[in-house]
Amino acid sequence: MLKYNLSQIDNISEKILLNLSEADCIFLFGELGCGKTTFARSLIHQLQKKNKVDQTEVLSPTFNLLHEYEIKSLKVMHYDLYRLKTNKEVDQLGIFEDNKKVITIIEWPEKIKKKIENRLEVTLHYESDVESRKINLKGFGKWKNFKLNAI
Repeated sequence: MLKYNLSQIDNISEKILLNLSEADCIFLFGELGCGKTTFARSLIHQLQKKNKVDQTEVLSPTFNLLHEYEIKSLKVMHYDLYRLKTNKEVDQLGIFEDNKKVITIIEWPEKIKKKIENRLEVTLHYESDVESRKINLKGFGKWKNFKLNAI
């Protein structure tokens, strides 16, 4: 587990982006307000910057459930499952149906029964200092040996 300051979130997302490819999935775990959307915003902005695309506003998809971002030939699907109550509601979203040229970012992934193989689970934790967090990464599939040793 790594401790970081919120101002360092771009450094973290940059390092993750170096390993990110089409059809990957990022699961974001953590309490309300711990920085899941902030992390997603940073990752999407880093991806836009890398592809020389203007940065767009990245909002929490809590009420819409999904925001899509077109970045050249790549699509980023940013889900927030917080308000969903049943597995049927989650299944109706068809999250993993078309994952070619799609990077999927999911907040509140605890509600998903079917787990995609190539995923990075990012868990954010509060610290006593308001500007600090702890982050824990756990990889599966191609992410299995991914380590973030320093920011």
